[in-house]
Amino acid sequence: MSDQARKPVLYYIHDPMCSWCWAMAPVLQELHRRLPEAVEFRRLLGGLAPDTDEPMPEDLREMVQGSWHRILQHVPGTELNFDFWTKCEPRRATYAACRAVIAARRQGAAFDAPMNTAIQRAYYTEARNPSDEETLVELADEVGLDVAAFRDALRSEDVNRELEEEIRQAREMDVDSFPALVYRDRNGIRPIPVDYTNAEPMLRAIDTALAKSE
Repeated sequence: MSDQARKPVLYYIHDPMCSWCWAMAPVLQELHRRLPEAVEFRRLLGGLAPDTDEPMPEDLREMVQGSWHRILQHVPGTELNFDFWTKCEPRRATYAACRAVIAARRQGAAFDAPMNTAIQRAYYTEARNPSDEETLVELADEVGLDVAAFRDALRSEDVNRELEEEIRQAREMDVDSFPALVYRDRNGIRPIPVDYTNAEPMLRAIDTALAKSE
């Protein structure tokens, strides 16, 4: 086994339309910046909700908005624009947004995080609906992608299969809610408890795991 294959990996499992992932974004950025050089960082799409054309039922709308309110209580400073719930027709459908991240990645790995962030900002701060292909194509243009190539990739079975594979990997790591952090090394996998306001506890847990893998 090569040194690269043995290198510990920290997986960040997420969905662009997961509100708690948006709440974690600032501390995740710090975590990534301060991650030990010995640990590789990989983003993995977990797929929150499959495709549907059905409007979100009222009880589900209330549940998701309730989650937004809890975020404002527990992660102060998170920007959430509740105009989304009156300006858009919400659907419980996030796979298209996940495929959009993969389609962006096809034009260069450097587009992965910016496309994810563009989707989050559109959804949570600009009252735009990333469940709609039209919105995703607009965002692709805004982040500087080749729009025609992006649209083709977004609709392709190849990109859909890649999403299914990432979802499978997440499930194999026993991840079924987002965001999640999983540390993997030659000894196996271990979850890293997520902290939405402070990178220090996560960094300490990673340092502990790294020490045990050496």
